[in-house]
Parts: sequence; structure tokens; C-alpha cells
Amino acid sequence: MAVRIRLMRKGRRNRPFYRVVAAEASAPRDGKFLEILGYYDPLKEPFEFKVDPEKVKKWLERGAQPTETVRALLKRTGILQQIGVKIS
Repeated sequence: MAVRIRLMRKGRRNRPFYRVVAAEASAPRDGKFLEILGYYDPLKEPFEFKVDPEKVKKWLERGAQPTETVRALLKRTGILQQIGVKIS
């Protein structure tokens, strides 16, 4: 079971926001997920990205791989440094 930490699109047309979820890699983007870790709102100024660091750390320790977008957001907001996890 390959698990990814990725974004799940919500909202309405032209007004998206995203949930940060842990989901199986084979599941559809907006399909079944294992756990909600937080959310991301790109339309707010500045953008809003909130996740539970403990949940993210738990999933990364279990072997979940973040997508490129989630990895960039985690680095940009300093959450990876906060939880002390290195991702290649």
C-alpha cells in the first residue's frame, strides 16, 4: 500500500481550496482518503496553509511520500523543519 500526502480539491468553480490528505496512491484525486491532515487556500492573500504537524510526522514516519506541491508547501511554511523530518 503506497500512501501519498496530497491535495484534494474542494470548493466551487473558480474558487478552489484544498484539503491536505493522506491517501493511497491508486485512489482518485478527490476519492477515498485515509486521514485529513489540514487544508490549503491559495486564493487568500497571503495564501493559507494549515496542517497538523503531528499527523504529518506520523504519516511521513510510516513511509508516506508527499507530492511535489505538498512538499514545496511544507518546506515554504517551515513545517518540515519544525517536525524534524528530512525528505529527499
